[in-house]
Amino acid sequence: MSYHTSLRRGRKAATATLVAAAAAIALTACDSGTGAAGAGSSGAESGSASSAGPSSSGSSAAPEGGSTGGQDAAQGDSQASSGKTEATVARTASARTAASASADSSSDRCTASELGLRLGRADVGAGNIHTPLVFTNNGKSSCTLKGFPGVSLIQRDGQMIGKPATREGAMGKAVTLKPGGSAYAVLHTIQDGLKDEPCWKSPYLLQTYPPGSTEAMTLRTDELRVCGGEFSVTALEPGTGL
Repeated sequence: MSYHTSLRRGRKAATATLVAAAAAIALTACDSGTGAAGAGSSGAESGSASSAGPSSSGSSAAPEGGSTGGQDAAQGDSQASSGKTEATVARTASARTAASASADSSSDRCTASELGLRLGRADVGAGNIHTPLVFTNNGKSSCTLKGFPGVSLIQRDGQMIGKPATREGAMGKAVTLKPGGSAYAVLHTIQDGLKDEPCWKSPYLLQTYPPGSTEAMTLRTDELRVCGGEFSVTALEPGTGL
């Protein structure tokens, strides 16, 4: 083999070696690029999952908030319903008290707005308790009262205690009250222990309707306690009952 032939073969081998090396370098570079792209894709997926996490958490919190709101609304509805019930009871109590008053249709009948109201001194004897309920004419002209006032005892929430006072005795005659004049009815109950029936709770208010009136009058008192289920009122008569 000649010198030139050997030289040409050596050059070809060297060229082939360089080409193979370049191909290997290019392949390595491609593999490295694919790995970087994969890492970028993985990072994107990881970022997407991280964003979904709070969103998912927010979604799960929303029903809880909605549930709490529903409970609050239900509680508000329950309180409103309770308030309406108490108001209804109070109106019913007033209606029952008014119904127990006499229907006085006199043209000069004393109205609630003209009258003052107070309790007289209780008279206790032989197990009975009699307390005067005194009406006073605070107006500027004379007026009349005839018959039975409607009387009931009311607790602080507006509900009636027990039942309205029943009527005791005759209707009586009309009583004319001059300005400053008074008429009274007698409230009757008994002492504790005379009957097995327990005493009613002490009242917050005494509520009364003068005969023929549709306007209630109230008196703050906790002293008038009914026992044995005995609670009655007489017709009005002149004076203060003292």
